[in-house]
Amino acid sequence: MTDSVLIYEKRGHIAYITMNRPEARNAINPEMMVRLADAWLDYAGDDELRVAIITGAGDKAFCAGADLKRLIPLMTGARQPEDEWDNKLRSDPSIGRTALLHGYNLYKPVVSAVQGHCLAAGTELMQATDIRIAADTAQIGLQEVKRGIVPAGGGLARLPRQIPFAKAMEILLVGDSISAEEARLCGLVNYVVPASELTAKAEEFAQKIAANGPLAVRKAKEAVLRTSGLSLEEAWAVENEIIPEVMRSEDAREGPLAFMEKRPPQWKGR
Repeated sequence: MTDSVLIYEKRGHIAYITMNRPEARNAINPEMMVRLADAWLDYAGDDELRVAIITGAGDKAFCAGADLKRLIPLMTGARQPEDEWDNKLRSDPSIGRTALLHGYNLYKPVVSAVQGHCLAAGTELMQATDIRIAADTAQIGLQEVKRGIVPAGGGLARLPRQIPFAKAMEILLVGDSISAEEARLCGLVNYVVPASELTAKAEEFAQKIAANGPLAVRKAKEAVLRTSGLSLEEAWAVENEIIPEVMRSEDAREGPLAFMEKRPPQWKGR
């Protein structure tokens, strides 16, 4: 529904997730947090879906972070629960972690299409995605220290692992936003495109991923997530567990056969 704070659509093998509070620069309020967690869980469990695209409604923002009037006061205890969304979020802390993919291992790929303001929790959500396309208008940053708080959605742990240490510390400690091009240069986003081309570029990558073997794609991402921070020996043990699962699959037989027969593969995802 277009009047929902979060729009979740399925088109073929692609899930589209749109944060839909353009009047508030798509800031995350309790309802959006709950709905976002539900969307990720549905995406993970739907075998027909192979890749997701997440973006924000309008052209002003991907997501300006947590709603400072509704969400943050609820989480700090400065505001008591007032409705079903508040109560759900306060009663189950895992909802917030799932919504921001913070400690929730989603092995299916996610592409982010980032425009305008991408700040605080918005940046943390972008950091949880695999392919990041930014409009040339995007401004990206973790500004929590300016409000006397710290990133609580994975940014503290992820940022120094994803970009050079000195740049990560500048972003975390100073709190200023950086341009889309600066984010590209330090490796925080993959591509910067004109705003008018953002959706098409994100869909281009999503369609390419969706055309690949879904089991192979999932297992490749699983291997990366599970081996992060491990020694080489420990990482190889994970690889040695995952590789046979893929190589014994129907898809592993179908892919080479389709190539030799010069036809599109018919993936089973198993």
